[in-house]
Amino acid sequence: MNTDLLIVLALLGAAIAMFIANKPRMDAVGLLMIVLLPFTGVLTVNEALAGFADPSIILIAALFVIGEALVRTGTAQQIGDFLNAKSGGNETRLLVLLMVAGAGLGAFMSSTAVVAIFIPIVLRICQNTGASPSQLMMPLSVAALISGMMTLVATAPNLVVSAELVRQGHAGFSFFAFAPFGVPILVLGIGYMLVARRLLPDRRPPGTDRRRAPSLRDWVTTYGLAGRAFRVRIAGGSPLVGRRLEQLALRKEGVNILAIERKRSFATEVIRPNGSTELAVGDIVLLDIRASAERRAAWKEEYRIETLPFEEGDYFLDRSQDIGMIEAIIPPDSALIGSTVLEARVRAEYRLTVIGLRHRQDVVGPELLETKLSAGDTLLLTGFWSDISHLQADGHDLLVLNLPAEHAELLPAAGRAPQAVAILALTVGLMVSGLVPNVHAALIGCLLMGLFRCIDLNSAYRSISWKSLVLIVGMLPFSIALQRTGGVDLAADAVVALAGEAAPRVLLGVIFIITAMLGLFISNTATAVLMAPVSLAVAAEIGASPYPFAMIVALAASTAFMTPVSSPVNTLVVGPGNYTFGDFLKVGVPLSIVVMLVCVLLVPIVLPLR
Repeated sequence: MNTDLLIVLALLGAAIAMFIANKPRMDAVGLLMIVLLPFTGVLTVNEALAGFADPSIILIAALFVIGEALVRTGTAQQIGDFLNAKSGGNETRLLVLLMVAGAGLGAFMSSTAVVAIFIPIVLRICQNTGASPSQLMMPLSVAALISGMMTLVATAPNLVVSAELVRQGHAGFSFFAFAPFGVPILVLGIGYMLVARRLLPDRRPPGTDRRRAPSLRDWVTTYGLAGRAFRVRIAGGSPLVGRRLEQLALRKEGVNILAIERKRSFATEVIRPNGSTELAVGDIVLLDIRASAERRAAWKEEYRIETLPFEEGDYFLDRSQDIGMIEAIIPPDSALIGSTVLEARVRAEYRLTVIGLRHRQDVVGPELLETKLSAGDTLLLTGFWSDISHLQADGHDLLVLNLPAEHAELLPAAGRAPQAVAILALTVGLMVSGLVPNVHAALIGCLLMGLFRCIDLNSAYRSISWKSLVLIVGMLPFSIALQRTGGVDLAADAVVALAGEAAPRVLLGVIFIITAMLGLFISNTATAVLMAPVSLAVAAEIGASPYPFAMIVALAASTAFMTPVSSPVNTLVVGPGNYTFGDFLKVGVPLSIVVMLVCVLLVPIVLPLR
């Protein structure tokens, strides 16, 4: 063992020790290694910085952006709502659907992001069904980790291992090269968790004393809005076609037009109504009406409008991503004091409609528009969320009192889920077909997400986990340094000597165990960076194909079930599931052993050793 190798190993040992101690931050350790490695004389500064130019780094960054676009457009949230509906309150069915959805979505976006998306969904489902979060959070984390065994882009270690193959002169893995292993392991993991969840305690997180924010449905009940919401379609030949709203003067008759749904080429646009808005054939108008049933029937006949079926009491809650509500109080110095609701012209000033009023604690009924406003009165306003935000920032005659719970669930690009899904399908198609390199396909996907307004530039930059990228870039030079100093060959010789004259499958098992054990102390990405060249060197030493040995490293890097610190995915569910370290050991260790046996069995069959 030469002096250069000893120095490199000392630096590597120091990095691992800092990772275990979690001081300083992992990305800071990566930067420290970039700075120190050139001082060894083994690498130049350019070689230490070469990771920043690695295509796999750009690809990982682009995938963060695509994943964020799926979140912003509500694609992931729609999947969660679908699960809630399809489970029907059955916990076993919910567990299966949750794991399938988590692994399926995680195959195309960050598994950490998948878990972050699903945690509030699972908590909401548990609140509605009475299930314990501790019974569902760990299955969610297991599914998210298994998703890393599905596709090339599912997790960073897959990209690192594939890039190492290319760097050593071999073809990289194809997009779905991992699926023959990931799909059986997912089926196995679901079956295992159905049994192993009995090992998990029914341990519910401690309650909270904070007041729950009111929901839109709470306000519908409090202010008696049920029965006032109507959807009507403008039919051909209606005298309303081509007329501006200011010509109709419906407000005085107790009719408020809240929004207009208009069909476009690829989606339905929700239009904010104003005086100059012209109605068109096929428009669906969302109305708040206080008039009598007889008056409504007369309007229907006069204007030739079609009333659409509507869920009684919902008050457009299905449009809560576009239209919201807010409670505002009238301060003592407000210019609105002494005016009636109609005279206050709140719609003209704030583009919000007054649909409810509380005078002290009493809700005002049919005489709402004629009621004079007093200091301390509470108004319930409805309108587009952007106008509600404007009131929050610039309201001088109204002070915001309450925002609904739905405000926290707003999607910045609601309604663009179809475009996001289509762009994701195109990106995956380009990767699978091989028409362009994977990184090129991902960059095309990012640009299209921006072009179709699924994400903006600021959000795209914020979505990238720079901490993860810097960590990978900081560890990549070790691969070159260890190869140049003979460390990789030394490690390969040690693995071969450890297995002796055993069959290649035993070598695969040994590499799997070493990779999985390293993953207990350092990130699975850093583990892949270190173990990928070692596994390829072992393959070269015994004259075997490099692909099964590279694949076993990637699969082992995703087998991070054993401790809450093995992966950020596990760390995220500790709090919501109220887990202990022992819970992960009880469930994760047996599952890791089973996954190892399956991988050692399947890998040589799918990827022949010779």
